[in-house]
Order: sequence, then structure tokens, then C-alpha cells
Amino acid sequence: MANPYTITNLKEVEDSAQKFGFGHVGEARFANGDLETEQTGVSYHHVKPNTRQAFAHRHEGAEEVYLVVRGSGRVKLDDEIVDLVEYDAVRISPGVVHCLEGGPDGLEVVMFGPRREDDRGEMFDDWWTD
Repeated sequence: MANPYTITNLKEVEDSAQKFGFGHVGEARFANGDLETEQTGVSYHHVKPNTRQAFAHRHEGAEEVYLVVRGSGRVKLDDEIVDLVEYDAVRISPGVVHCLEGGPDGLEVVMFGPRREDDRGEMFDDWWTD
């Protein structure tokens, strides 16, 4: 690493949701490259009001922590649905299938986990139904 630190505004990181056709759901900004992280994965996710993420996912070997920074909503963790409000932090063990849903004002979270170039997670379409 050239510098002993890096500063990046997460809202200026490329929006992968828009790039891959999911902009109608919200934003997904993966900041690892921009931050030049070596071990820590960091991303910003915005789920629009009353909308769910386009797909659920899980990581077999990675623990993640989601921190709600604005808004409210819900998260489905395997078969359990939990309400979320600002500053709630959710630790998700490896192997847990999860998906976010924005409340009336939307949901904004910052995610932290290990950085693994080869681990995009296993994705599940149409997983959350109720």
C-alpha cells in the first residue's frame, strides 16, 4: 500500500446496483478498491422505500456486520425477519442467507466483513416471500 491511510466518500464509489440493472431497488457501492483495503471489506447499501434488495445472498466463510446509518426497514436472516432502525448493528454468521428491505423512508447501511476477491457469495432470487 502506497499510503498508510486512505479516505473515500462512500457515495462517490461506483454504484454496482445501477451498473448491473438494479438501480430501481437502490444503491450498492463496494469500496474495497477505492479504499485500497487489504483485509477488510466495506460497502454502502441503500434500499429504496418499501423495496427489497433484488436478491438474497450468503457467504460460507465470511462473517458480516451491517450498521444502519439512516432510515429503517427489515432484514430477513434465514427464516427470521427482524425490524431495523438507525444505529442498529447486525452481525451475520457465515452461511446465513440474508436480504434487506427498506421501510417508509428507505434503509441505508454500511457493511463490514473480510475482504475476499474470490467470494461474491451465493445469490438467491425470489427468496423472500410473505
